[in-house]
Amino acid sequence: MSALAKYYLSQGAAISGSDLASSEITDELGKMDVKIIIGTHKKSNLPKDVNRVIYTAATPKSNSELKEAVKRRIKRQNYAEAIGELTKQYKTITVSGAHGKSTTTALAALVLEEGHRDPTVIIGTKVKEFGNSNFRRGYGPNLVLEADEWNKSFLEYSPWIAIVTNIDAEHLDTYKNKKNVERAFAEFLAKVPGEGKIIANADDETLKLVTEKFGKKVIWYSLDDAEAGIVHKTIRLPGKHNISNALAALKLGRFLGIRETHILQALSQFNGTWRRFEFKGIKNGANIYLDYGHHPREIRATIQAARERFPLRRVWCVYQPHQYQRLAYLWDDFIGAFDMADRVVLVPVYDVAGRETQNAKTKVNSKKLAAELKKRGKDTEYSDSFAAAQNFIESGIRQGDVVLVMGAGDIYGLALDLVAVQ
Repeated sequence: MSALAKYYLSQGAAISGSDLASSEITDELGKMDVKIIIGTHKKSNLPKDVNRVIYTAATPKSNSELKEAVKRRIKRQNYAEAIGELTKQYKTITVSGAHGKSTTTALAALVLEEGHRDPTVIIGTKVKEFGNSNFRRGYGPNLVLEADEWNKSFLEYSPWIAIVTNIDAEHLDTYKNKKNVERAFAEFLAKVPGEGKIIANADDETLKLVTEKFGKKVIWYSLDDAEAGIVHKTIRLPGKHNISNALAALKLGRFLGIRETHILQALSQFNGTWRRFEFKGIKNGANIYLDYGHHPREIRATIQAARERFPLRRVWCVYQPHQYQRLAYLWDDFIGAFDMADRVVLVPVYDVAGRETQNAKTKVNSKKLAAELKKRGKDTEYSDSFAAAQNFIESGIRQGDVVLVMGAGDIYGLALDLVAVQ
């Protein structure tokens, strides 16, 4: 939502908005002359002269601001509808998939920037190379867009080129099962026009099965590709999954006719995105990293990347589950996701407003997950607050430890507190 707000700001629009709680993102928008109202949603938050209201799909119809917009007959769009409108104005390059979207979007955008294509970019995280922003205003013909499949949002978009990193059992609050996820991706990829391309990860078997029917429209990439070794030596990011993400950007650059030297230059300069294996500082001799991973597959990949980068060090995983429903749907996968960590610390589940059910809340929680991990023989601690987790970590870490603070909720505050100067 904040990246979309920045897009409209770049077009000269006056922007206001509201949120239940403040964050780094709302603070940033406030500094850009966006009027941000924090706290209870109420109809008086809507300016008298507003002519469009854009809301997240998680907003209930009972929301007082949305009801006021209906009453005043103001044009209303959810985020996906507004983005879909934009995709028709550009030769849009979408990046979708259960995992790796943000990193791949950033890499793809940097390849286009280095190749003098001057893209407009909307991404789900902050990128240092874009002034630590999740938006870049360009004047070229391309929009590079992170395309999320939650709530079938990406079906609103009109891709010219569609990069897909993988297909997994994710967002099951929307899809219920993996087969429905596959159907949605097939429907999305069918939207790519005849002159467009699908750039797909051949190492993901599910994606391969879904994508093969598109024949010559598909450009495949794989860790078995000859250039995978070159990419590995070029990028600064750890983990095989990031080699794969960079290969997608390489294939995109080649299709667009960007010089190989420019492509590799872009890949080599990328320092990673906000909350993706992001180094935050040192505490008691331990390296503290922040990571957005919240799906079991992402947790495993990040821990594995830490193992590869620091093979002889003790690795901690401090995790905040994101959404009770996800935890319930993928319970068995979560139990095995932490196997490569030496120590695990769990904090309470991040409750996602508008996306939870009472049944899921009574069925699962972090304390129950901690008990299951202990049964598995994993050194696990459940902390009922960030403060308790911080005390436990600070008393247990030692010189050379690697601490991964993971989750898509507000756990980034714990990482910042760990490295704050006392």
